[in-house]
Amino acid sequence: MSKEGVKALMDSLTEREIRQIESSLIYFTASAPLEATGHVNVSPKGMKDTFVIIDSKTVAYLDLTGSGAETAAHVTQNGRITLMWCSFDEKPNILRLFGTAQLHREGSEEFVRLLPLFGKHLGCRGIFEVKIERVSNTCGFGVPVAPQMIEREDLDEWLVKKGETGLAEYQARKNAYSIDGLRAYAVQQ
Repeated sequence: MSKEGVKALMDSLTEREIRQIESSLIYFTASAPLEATGHVNVSPKGMKDTFVIIDSKTVAYLDLTGSGAETAAHVTQNGRITLMWCSFDEKPNILRLFGTAQLHREGSEEFVRLLPLFGKHLGCRGIFEVKIERVSNTCGFGVPVAPQMIEREDLDEWLVKKGETGLAEYQARKNAYSIDGLRAYAVQQ
């Protein structure tokens, strides 16, 4: 493989990557089922206090209620995940963390252990803990500069309107299985 365009390949985070992660308002997760006919999923993530760096080889993030549960289904099936940050300021960089993830569902021992590391958020379904296998920094020359990025409050407002009962009904209807029929948050029989 040509090293042109690749600034660094490592197996753990350095201060440089930690600074980029901590200064970013948005990152993306990517996952896929094992079946070739399955759907690859890419999801934008953000919100203050929902992502933590545990150590140079481990990160974790809250899985908040959304319109689907593809990442939960894929990670449950095979554990594969990639996280990506794009620098939207004047210094172009694309940071990717390749690794294996474990989903700690709400109420599990690991969920309870990790939850205090995050801010309080409604609608938390689980916590993804990611063991980093490879860190990649590449040029971000094609990524636009977007200095006006701000956080949204829409998700929290939507969750408050749903209430506990409405949220439980929504999760049962929308988050039980992936679009490929893989178990995400469905109760095991």
